[in-house]
Amino acid sequence: MTEFWLISAPGDKTCQQTWDKMMAATTRTNNLSTNHKFNIPDLKVGTLDVLVGLSDELAKLDSFVEGVVKKVAQYMADVLEDSRDKVQENLLANGVDLVTYITRFQWDMAKYPIKQSLKNISEIISKQVTQIDNDLKTRASAYNNLKGNLQNLERKNAGSLLTRSLADIVKKDDFVLDSEYLITLLVVVPKTGYSDWQKAYETLAEMVVPRSSHLLFEDSDSGLFSVTLFRKAIDDFKHKARENKFTVRDFQYNEEEMKADKEEMTRLSTDKKKQFGPLVRWLKVNFSEAFIAWIHIKALRVFVESVLRYGLPVNFQAMLLQPNKKTMKKLREVLNDLYKHLDSSAAAIIDSAMDIPGLNLSQQEYYPYVYYKIDCNLLDFKV
Repeated sequence: MTEFWLISAPGDKTCQQTWDKMMAATTRTNNLSTNHKFNIPDLKVGTLDVLVGLSDELAKLDSFVEGVVKKVAQYMADVLEDSRDKVQENLLANGVDLVTYITRFQWDMAKYPIKQSLKNISEIISKQVTQIDNDLKTRASAYNNLKGNLQNLERKNAGSLLTRSLADIVKKDDFVLDSEYLITLLVVVPKTGYSDWQKAYETLAEMVVPRSSHLLFEDSDSGLFSVTLFRKAIDDFKHKARENKFTVRDFQYNEEEMKADKEEMTRLSTDKKKQFGPLVRWLKVNFSEAFIAWIHIKALRVFVESVLRYGLPVNFQAMLLQPNKKTMKKLREVLNDLYKHLDSSAAAIIDSAMDIPGLNLSQQEYYPYVYYKIDCNLLDFKV
């Protein structure tokens, strides 16, 4: 399970007692979850008005930062196209896997000094992650353009003989060049029609050079044949070829153009390789930064919500629960029983939610204890 429940409950006589009670209820007899203390430092509380406003702002910031974390993770998966199994090992926070980082969470005093007000800390995070988001857009756009141009060229050099580029198939020797009267055409013939072609090509128009057709290349469906004729017979030849299901490709041998195409392909391929390493490094570093920022927002939200709900002086225990998938519903019931005395209206909402299908989600997500979900499965595919 990559899902965690970050909850808090007020300290009984001590916060340790709150922890012990929760541990007893969830692990002693029924093993409903794996639990960890979640350490939040002594942050500056400020005024009630500021906390109420901050509660809404943090909810929006939480959603924004989660979106950026997912975007960076998903783009990492896109960039590591041939080795998606390696994606997870690159998605680290402070050099450790995400589960380890969350379960051993320590506030980063250097990045987010606790002497600052809560509002200032949230603004530091907001600026930092907005910068990552903007940089990602710029870098992704540049890399995607490069990749797209390269793919377009590669696509031209692949696929059916009816559509693909012929530049890497044909040679100068295959053509009659620099002739005022003669021209070499390239014709795609289905494999089933080879014998028909050999019998018919010399008579498809007047002035076709006898025995001038040669098979230059074939794929699984067709062959590419050359044929030489007088220029004045081109239109007639093309018309008759089409009637016989032979396709004349519109191709002129131009050495300079073909050389330029090859050089462009080499340049794009080299540029892509050059950008790949630095881009992956940037994604690793900034995924870590964004994820760390996201978990700090969760910590801020727990702190603010706990003070608003449980009052001052600050006295609550933040706890991280990793539910077992099969017992999630049971865990909810146990936590509800344990904490329903904190807020009877929440207990009533939970009870009614059991009865009313399709009840407003925001109400269903409200519990008598402070609760936020953290889901570490950040990708659309299972790695």
